[in-house]
Amino acid sequence: MDDVEVRHLPGDLPQLFDGGAGDGAPGRTLSVPLPDGDLVWPDPGYPQRQLLLRPAFWLSDEPAGGELWARFRAEHARSGLWPLLMDESDQPWAAGQIAPEPVAEIGNYHPHAFMYEVWADWAEQAADDDHDDLAPYGRHCPGPAPAGVPLDDPDATADRHARALAARGLSLGLVAVDRGADALAAVGWQGALNHNEWTAPLAAVLRSWEDRFGARVVALGFNTLELSVAAPPVSTRHAVHVAAEHWAFCPDILFQGPGTLAGYAEEIRGKTNWSFWWD
Repeated sequence: MDDVEVRHLPGDLPQLFDGGAGDGAPGRTLSVPLPDGDLVWPDPGYPQRQLLLRPAFWLSDEPAGGELWARFRAEHARSGLWPLLMDESDQPWAAGQIAPEPVAEIGNYHPHAFMYEVWADWAEQAADDDHDDLAPYGRHCPGPAPAGVPLDDPDATADRHARALAARGLSLGLVAVDRGADALAAVGWQGALNHNEWTAPLAAVLRSWEDRFGARVVALGFNTLELSVAAPPVSTRHAVHVAAEHWAFCPDILFQGPGTLAGYAEEIRGKTNWSFWWD
């Protein structure tokens, strides 16, 4: 199919926006041909389901290449649709085991408050000899790390990472959000449910990482998250501070990984993609 300038969103895509019946996307356009796919609604029987008057996202029938992801990413400003590479190896997204949260709720959370709360809960429960795991900070939360220095353009970095991830045979998802960080709440992702009951606080952290580290949400799995990072920490000291944020965001990457902030910091220092998984 040849590229044709489209003056509206094709197919059922307008239903992803407020309005639901197809009138919720005035002025939205898309010039990238849409592959075959369907809208995904939450399963009415899913316990965490919340009332949603529109579908959560659109999902392609077949795996998508990284180049296609990049083209949809470039269209985001006009279409209002953020692309996601969606891993279905553990559970099909179309099953609807999702619990969308209002994107407006994300602004009610502050990344530094979330980090301090997670840290305080851990410090209260941890044994004294466990505090070495979070050295040099121990019981004392350091708060968010300073911003990184860009190594490249965030969009170019995201496109490269998408091309690398697409080799896994991932589906293409499209979600109606103003920024990629909000996609976790909008699609109703439940991957970190054992760590935090709500997704909105995690999305608030991602917004902050977008601003400070040029991060972009590229892919989601059942309990995984893939980000590109254009301004990663490059010094050991900065990397340890960023590692502390990562631990508060996803404790499993430390406690079921290298075991210490210093060890994990070496894994992310200068790295232009961050991978998270929750048990």
